[in-house]
Amino acid sequence: MIKLAKGRVSIAQITGAVLFMIIQVITSLYLPDLTADIVNNGVATGNINYIWQEGFKMIAFAVISALAAICNVFLAARVSQKLGQRIRSDVYRKVITYSHDEMDQIGTSSLITRTTNDVTQIQNVWVMILRMMIMAPIMLIGASFLAYQKNHTLTLIFLVVLPIMAIFIGIVMKFAVPLFRGMQQKTDNINLVFREGLTGVRVIRAFRQDKFEQDRFEGVNQDYTNNAVKVFSIMAMMMPVMTLIMSGTNIAIDWWGGHLIAAQAMQTGNLIAFITYAMQILMSFMMLSMIFVFIPRAQASAVRINEVLDQTTTVKSPANPTPFADTTPELQFDHVQFRYHGAEDPALQGVDFDMKAGQTLAIIGGTGSGKSTLVNLIPRFYDVEEGAVKVNGMNVKDVDLDELHRKIAFVPQKANLFSGTVRSNMQYGNDDATDDEIWHALEVAQAKDFIAANPEGLDYQVEQGGDNFSGGQKQRLAIARALIKDAAVYVFDDSFSALDFKTDAELRQALKDDEKISQRVVVIVGQRVSTVADADTIVVLDNGKMVGRGKHAELKANNETYREIVNSQIREGDEK
Repeated sequence: MIKLAKGRVSIAQITGAVLFMIIQVITSLYLPDLTADIVNNGVATGNINYIWQEGFKMIAFAVISALAAICNVFLAARVSQKLGQRIRSDVYRKVITYSHDEMDQIGTSSLITRTTNDVTQIQNVWVMILRMMIMAPIMLIGASFLAYQKNHTLTLIFLVVLPIMAIFIGIVMKFAVPLFRGMQQKTDNINLVFREGLTGVRVIRAFRQDKFEQDRFEGVNQDYTNNAVKVFSIMAMMMPVMTLIMSGTNIAIDWWGGHLIAAQAMQTGNLIAFITYAMQILMSFMMLSMIFVFIPRAQASAVRINEVLDQTTTVKSPANPTPFADTTPELQFDHVQFRYHGAEDPALQGVDFDMKAGQTLAIIGGTGSGKSTLVNLIPRFYDVEEGAVKVNGMNVKDVDLDELHRKIAFVPQKANLFSGTVRSNMQYGNDDATDDEIWHALEVAQAKDFIAANPEGLDYQVEQGGDNFSGGQKQRLAIARALIKDAAVYVFDDSFSALDFKTDAELRQALKDDEKISQRVVVIVGQRVSTVADADTIVVLDNGKMVGRGKHAELKANNETYREIVNSQIREGDEK
């Protein structure tokens, strides 16, 4: 936790919180002494003036204590909330730089838990640190010293009470701390299942798997509940046991103190003050124990967050990037081999081609042949194992990532739209895009008609994930967003799959006719032969290997893998 706090908390605010806490503790410790003086020197002697005088002192110290407590709480809350804000921001910034490999290793659901629940645990403990962890030892030491001053004989009671409390707290911690640590992983599991259920609700209903998913969620929910019931049942034992110990301590002090007063070895006021100090000592000890129970859970959360922040980003800009030369667009794969993290066999092997400006490259192959993997190497979502990927003649590993991404417009398999308006979604591709440029991109992407048909036009609201559009409409909007960008390479990763044959053909023709796009390199991943047939070069993949390269007629005549794809679609009436 200290590592997370470095550079993210205000030293001045922490110092202020500590100073106000010290003031609160000192004034709180002084109040029992004033009570003793009032009883000994005022009540016992009937000196009303002395009672009023000391009473006003008590009021003043009580007010000072209250004000100091308010200031301490304010600063502690401010420090903890600012710390949480900065951790969340840093985690988000770090995750944005992750390659697909790092995202796969940690998982989306776990990242959500770490950014929310884990950060909350750290915030809560920092409030406890700036409140209880500072208060408890100061009050414990101060109250012990003042209690000893009132009567050193009675302090022998603590030699019995404190070890009993320590043994009980140790037993509680032994059983509670592992359960607290396990709660974070179980929270991950709940988020994972819940998120899958929400995102896949249509599939669940279509296959009538509602009961199965409910049972699945009930399983992880019950697991979390059982763990929480155990740990909080253990923690619930603390208060009644501690109350019993404190009550027993009070009885012992009253009994022994009563004998001392009867023997005139102790004044009544001193006994009252001693009882108050005893309660402060025991409460301080209990506060320390609570801190030591909750700190391990927060520490586990801190470890999980540090895993995110310390994760080595495998794909990052070089220390001395080479600037892009002002050349004509070009895309080259030079004997590329790629292997996923932990995989035994390469996902791609021996991929080699060179595309110039104005040319269209199509990639086709069976499911799992490596089509999406290939195009994911272009914007450097992954790094190649062997060979090189070059954009405009530059190895993508040698250039700044931001510069590389400016040169590439990418449409992924799944069309992702963001809540907002059509205009705001289109401006993801170009912040400065004018309405005319947006309408032109929508026209090329065959999306103009259904947007223009809405009275709101470009101000038409887009729901989260674009759920108020059909699959084909989302794909066309995602394509339009990419077309607004002035890139060197336009990549469409199976982005026409939800389009009918007519719209597919019209969109591809519009891409050819567009003045800007026709001077760039276009990469199209497709499942249908009709989508790729008119490309300048078709790359055929099979099990990660490039088994064919050429034009449609050439491959149809000479390439067995491509011919099998064509024949399978002829029977379905899919060939152009």
